[in-house]
Amino acid sequence: MIRFFTTLFLLLTSLAALPQELPPHDLSQLTIVGGKTPVETALSIGRQFLGKPYVSHTLDTTPTEQLIINVREFDCTTYLETVLALSLAWHEMPDKGAGPQLEQAFRTYLTKFRYRNGKIDGYASRLHYFSDWLRDNERKGLLTDVTGELTGSISVAKPVSYMTTATYKYPQLSDPATLKQMQLAEAALNQQAFAFIPRKNIRLAESQLQEGDIIMLTAARPGLDMKHVGLAVRQPNGRIHLMHASSEQGEVVVTPYPLSDYVLWHKNLSGIRVARLRGSGVFAAVK
Repeated sequence: MIRFFTTLFLLLTSLAALPQELPPHDLSQLTIVGGKTPVETALSIGRQFLGKPYVSHTLDTTPTEQLIINVREFDCTTYLETVLALSLAWHEMPDKGAGPQLEQAFRTYLTKFRYRNGKIDGYASRLHYFSDWLRDNERKGLLTDVTGELTGSISVAKPVSYMTTATYKYPQLSDPATLKQMQLAEAALNQQAFAFIPRKNIRLAESQLQEGDIIMLTAARPGLDMKHVGLAVRQPNGRIHLMHASSEQGEVVVTPYPLSDYVLWHKNLSGIRVARLRGSGVFAAVK
């Protein structure tokens, strides 16, 4: 009898530890207030998630790589991907209602945003480095990197090696084949220069930033490209703030101070890159 209850306890514990992908009815409980454009809708959805808890590593809880859907808790990347994918999926719906069609479109867009070439093919197919995420999603026609068009931007080249030199943080990289794939992904990124706006120049570019811009905060430490991400929101005083899933505050928030101050006050950040969702033709580009 003791053995039976021990086995039952272990079974229930293991089941509780498994990631629970949200069923359709949970997604349908979201009330999406859409705007005229995907960007307006993304801002509306992003605000709907304010106060949701910050939880890290929600995508690393399965033995094999699979699409994880979670609209209850976020890290900065899953927050952004969820908001963007929901927005594009909603604009694809002729009746703008929730249901199986919206869920399927959402799954499709979330996969496209999260995985290289929009296909799940193991751990290394996930776009872990945000510069890789940006490049791949620009190639898919989902967004445009506008950093080089903004005042104060400069071109730099920064090699990335963070994941493959800190493999103890990524258990999946203990597999030699997966490690090799990540090394190849890093090597491809290291061949390309990119535009970014140094922290001291962000205030100069602020008037050119638009609500709904995807703000990627670049890392000051060697070997890492970007450390954080969120959406630009303009406050009543006219200043641009960051709407993001904050590890510091433990939930989705809008920063109480402007973006330029946020970056200046965080010494582990060196500046920003900026991207925008594409407008007309985006749906045809990704189908």
